Amino acid sequence: RKEGWYMLELWLVRHGQTDWNIDGRIQGQSDVPLNETGRAQAQALAQKLAGVPFVAVYSSDLERARETAEIIAAPHGLPVQIDARLREVHQGDWEGLNLMDIRERYDWEYRHDQSYSPDFRPPGGESAREVAGRIQAAIEDIHTAHPHGGAVLVVSHGLATATVACQVNGVGLEQVRAMIPNNAEPLCVQWPLTRP
Repeated sequence: RKEGWYMLELWLVRHGQTDWNIDGRIQGQSDVPLNETGRAQAQALAQKLAGVPFVAVYSSDLERARETAEIIAAPHGLPVQIDARLREVHQGDWEGLNLMDIRERYDWEYRHDQSYSPDFRPPGGESAREVAGRIQAAIEDIHTAHPHGGAVLVVSHGLATATVACQVNGVGLEQVRAMIPNNAEPLCVQWPLTRP
């Protein structure tokens, strides 16, 4: 830790629900909006977090995350600062497909995906390890921007947020999918990370 720096109270939130979540379709970096349930989830979370003294709000540039962040930020009167590094994993050719489609069209890649290697990439996409690297870089820059600490809201995506959950819990990225939070579910951590 740099001299004079303080801990950030980092509130990481996965966006609210979308229709593709319900349909089981791979979203990745496709710009899918929230549905009405997703907006209601964001409103409910905004009420729960209304008492948290946020000093800043950051979001992925994808609409489902940005709208979730705007709803939560509204009671605090804070602008939403956009960082494209907070996007979801790029799923390449798999985006818009469900698991049955993927199994039919990409059998070899699908079977390799089931090995849960953090270095596996869907065709044209990126790996969990690459996502973890850019998410951590974004959070480090957020920390640099707030050297006096405080509570910061970061709205991102399922697997992207799960890479941080792996770090928090000291587990390998092989387990990243098991760490994916529910829609509009917050994860509060101290940054730089402190583990129990």
